[in-house]
Amino acid sequence: MPGFFFSHNNMTELNRKEDCKLAEGKIHKKKQKAFGADFKNYLKCMVPHIESGIKTSNCRNVTLSAEEVIQWSQSLEKLLASQSGQGVFREFLKSEFSEENIEFWLACEDYKKTKSDHLHGKAEKIYEEFVQSDAIKQINIDHQMREATAKRAQDPTHTSFDEAQKTVYILMERDSYPRFLKSKVYLNLLNQPQTNTSK
Repeated sequence: MPGFFFSHNNMTELNRKEDCKLAEGKIHKKKQKAFGADFKNYLKCMVPHIESGIKTSNCRNVTLSAEEVIQWSQSLEKLLASQSGQGVFREFLKSEFSEENIEFWLACEDYKKTKSDHLHGKAEKIYEEFVQSDAIKQINIDHQMREATAKRAQDPTHTSFDEAQKTVYILMERDSYPRFLKSKVYLNLLNQPQTNTSK
């Protein structure tokens, strides 16, 4: 009989643990909702700071005309051809936690201009930072392309990253770029009075 009471105590203990887990689960869900709301508020707060950062950096030397901002909506190519456009788009991608795409694209653009005797070092750095399977800023390419890029990076030429760069460009063009054009960051820049054009 003592064994029976012992198992009964175990059952009540198990029930208590289950009740605690259920309660913890509810609290966890509430925390997730609260975190989501807090994060949304954080992003809302960040948008004006991003924009003001863009305005102040542009007012110093570069004039950001309405014409230039409008051109960004014509194609991703035109957006990335503009230094200011790159900066604004990068801030937008940061807000979506995908800035590795533009960073990789820019690293590839820089890599193409590299002198032949420095290619090996730069190729290794780009591979380690963006391409390898445990890279800190891993880009979204399939396994086959990752392997092919790894081989090309071992014996680098100026075109070693072209295929991967093209894939990332298409990903940005189809995915992030349309969202960027609808974002508050872009629309606010488009609608702001262009006071700095006369300077």
